[in-house]
Amino acid sequence: MAKRSFKNSVLPTILTYLGLAIGLVFSAFPIVWMFFSSLKSNTEIFALPPRLFPQDFTVAAYLTIFNDPVKVRFFINSYFVAGVVTGLTLVVAIVTAYGFSRYQFRFKNTLNIFIISTQTVPPITLLIPYFGMVVAFRIFDTYLALILTYMVFTLPYAILLMTGYLNTLPKELDEAVLVDGGSSWTALWRVIVPVSIPGIVATAVYTFLLAWNEFLFALTLTKSMNLRTVPIGIQLLMGQHAFEWNEMMAMSVLGSLPLLVLYLVAQRYFLAGMTAGSVKS
Repeated sequence: MAKRSFKNSVLPTILTYLGLAIGLVFSAFPIVWMFFSSLKSNTEIFALPPRLFPQDFTVAAYLTIFNDPVKVRFFINSYFVAGVVTGLTLVVAIVTAYGFSRYQFRFKNTLNIFIISTQTVPPITLLIPYFGMVVAFRIFDTYLALILTYMVFTLPYAILLMTGYLNTLPKELDEAVLVDGGSSWTALWRVIVPVSIPGIVATAVYTFLLAWNEFLFALTLTKSMNLRTVPIGIQLLMGQHAFEWNEMMAMSVLGSLPLLVLYLVAQRYFLAGMTAGSVKS
């Protein structure tokens, strides 16, 4: 009886924690290696046998990045593009999701199916058509080209996520505003939006991550160094005859920090927003 009790209670717990520990090591080790590699010289990175911890700690790679206006510009571009895409996506997604959640109209189901179907298309298949459109509209190598293109990929999921969250909010909130003489617009921005912070934060985090990490379209739709983003900046450190691995690792660390800070700050809201739509529809 005691052995059976041990197997039914303690053993599954041990196996669960063991699996989590293995998963943690497997996922965290590359990040730890990246961080310590950024503190090595480029020569030490190729030392044999390889060492995790630097023999001589140096921040030369970080100083090189901060002292290079071109590399600093990469971060400014990424912040600007990701920030604008996030803001515009939120506004459009909130208004659209409110319409899907609160109103019945013709072709509603058809539009929902269309939005969902856009998520099944691999972005790389749209590269050539979007490049042609950008050139035709004469916005190639501009912020506008990146912002509009990124919004095409962020909006569908943002609309679905916000619609799922707004479906969890009672319609009595809107009706109370209408009874008091307010409009649907007032109900949305004065009542619905303030109580939808978890869903909005989850949508914002997802959108910012997607825009910040995007590489393919940023590489194709821009050509001047003044418009390159962080992922392109990392790729440019791969020269024809040599790779600046320590600078690549340092830029990767600096590029990951905003995402890490953003997630840690918004973690509570992010988890609530991501799970709300699956609880109630």
